[in-house]
Amino acid sequence: MNEAKGPLLLVGGGKMGGALLRGWLDGGLPAADAVVVEPNPESLADEAKRGVRIVADGGAIPAGFRPRVVVLAVKPQMMDKVLPDYRRFALPGTLFLSIAAGKTIAYFERGLGADTAIVRSMPNTPAAVGRGITVCCANAKATASDRALTDALLAAVGEVHWVAEEKHLDAVTAVSGGGPAYVFLLIECLAKAGIEAGLPADLAMRLARVTVSGSGELARRSDEPAAVLRQNVTSPAGTTLEALKVLMNDEALQSLLTDAIAAATRRSRELAE
Repeated sequence: MNEAKGPLLLVGGGKMGGALLRGWLDGGLPAADAVVVEPNPESLADEAKRGVRIVADGGAIPAGFRPRVVVLAVKPQMMDKVLPDYRRFALPGTLFLSIAAGKTIAYFERGLGADTAIVRSMPNTPAAVGRGITVCCANAKATASDRALTDALLAAVGEVHWVAEEKHLDAVTAVSGGGPAYVFLLIECLAKAGIEAGLPADLAMRLARVTVSGSGELARRSDEPAAVLRQNVTSPAGTTLEALKVLMNDEALQSLLTDAIAAATRRSRELAE
């Protein structure tokens, strides 16, 4: 967190905002350097005990407080109402970092001013356990120092990647932003299939959860392509092969996921319009 020195203002301390805050504190951000705007402060009771100042709204931010970075972590549908409160911080040397899906760089430039340094990012919920992945895109006003600060902040909860073209964030939102939900649905379906095959419900769910999480960790650690990892589990004429014949018949699973990602990408574009 060496790049993250200086005051930090977090607007929104919900699940993602809270996960980021805990990652920053654990990574060495001094609690006295952080102010959080969160109308439900009980969700950040532990962080308050560590010395983070929690305020209910933008009007309660201490007088004279000037953040190096303002992190916008409120829900997209609340942004129109919230953003005007923070235009006063859009000063030279201040970065605005957004994690709101569907809110474009142009949207923030209209609301904060065309000279404001802005980074739009899309993290995902595994950030809560330090296994997230975030993709970022910066406007022309964001400096190398702003990018380094962004890297330092978001690397506290997982991997960070950049794209030069903002349009790619729609597909990023569909694949990794929503991806955890698809994986959790896989767990639900796998457990239900186990129950229908005769397993007790609690055992079926445990098998599904641990198998998916363990397979994900194996994929993360391995240098092998996913196809090779799949083949390593698949014995000739074995049980797994029979299941894969169903899942891969006419690219059934691939077609389903392709359609799902396309639908989510379209919706992300619609939200940005």
